[in-house]
Amino acid sequence: MKYLLLIATDEAEVSSVPGCGDWAAEMTARGVLRDVVGLRLVSVATTVRARGAEVLLSDGPFAETKDQIGGFAIVECADLDEAIEVAARHPAAALGAIEIRPLAQQ
Repeated sequence: MKYLLLIATDEAEVSSVPGCGDWAAEMTARGVLRDVVGLRLVSVATTVRARGAEVLLSDGPFAETKDQIGGFAIVECADLDEAIEVAARHPAAALGAIEIRPLAQQ
């Protein structure tokens, strides 16, 4: 099953998470990593809301929170237990949080 790992950390404290390249290499060697993408800072984000005919824009992320989504990875694992183990090995898990979500379409 494929899972999306949403990687969230505090941008004020961490500009890049050390060890991500090692994690990606390890997960590629294991055959579970399908893709990994880092995101630019939330200061360049735009949030869009459509309310009827009105389009509402705001600068920054959807939610006001300390931890921001800094990147994501798509992994293919046998089950949720393996996805949890893979996410727990990511260096960002020690600094912030990683949300695991199964992909709707396989």
